[in-house]
Amino acid sequence: MDIIFSGIKEALVLIFSFDAELFEVVFLSLRVSFSALLIAGFIAVPLSFVLARKEFRLKGLLLRLIYTFMGMPPVLCGLLLYLIFMRRGPFGFLGLNYSVTIMIIAQTLLIIPIMMGTLIEAISKKQVVIKNLAYTLGADKRQTFILLLRELRFSIYLAFVMGLSRALSEVGAVMVVGGNIKGKTRVMTTYISELKGMGDFERAIATGMILLLIAFLTNTIFYHLQRRIESGH
Repeated sequence: MDIIFSGIKEALVLIFSFDAELFEVVFLSLRVSFSALLIAGFIAVPLSFVLARKEFRLKGLLLRLIYTFMGMPPVLCGLLLYLIFMRRGPFGFLGLNYSVTIMIIAQTLLIIPIMMGTLIEAISKKQVVIKNLAYTLGADKRQTFILLLRELRFSIYLAFVMGLSRALSEVGAVMVVGGNIKGKTRVMTTYISELKGMGDFERAIATGMILLLIAFLTNTIFYHLQRRIESGH
């Protein structure tokens, strides 16, 4: 317990002194995670609407694959990307391994199935009710889609929050493809893992506290958005 309390004390000193190395890691983590979230959202949201609203052959198989990839081990995703972009790999000429770009790609691939799985289920449940309501009100296809989109605001917010949570907490994939290189590819989760091995518990706790604070702020924003939606504002 003494180690924990002393670690928290030293962690607060590091945080409020704006330790340069610590906050470099924090800002890179935010850059990677938010970039991956925006790219994943741009891909996942429209694809989810298409898959949920259209019927076609192999749709069931595709949905099962999406749900399977929701639980894909991050280290496996990192390994596959590493093999694809290694020097002898099919895209080795791009030289992306051990770069911020490949870390963003890895997190994007992990986030997309989570966002799509969340949204497809929500759209499938809501669209029948919304279609019937829109038909009763005499709405056309465009108005029906807008109404559906409005009713799904909460689910879209939830998908983004879940995607961001996955990105911020992810360690396996970014460790494999990024290598945890100081000043280049070191993010909060890989930094904590390294610090634990070095016995630098104070700095590890400081990094963990910032990670928890970011998660808390994210969930606070989501909570207030949910309350506003439920209250009809």
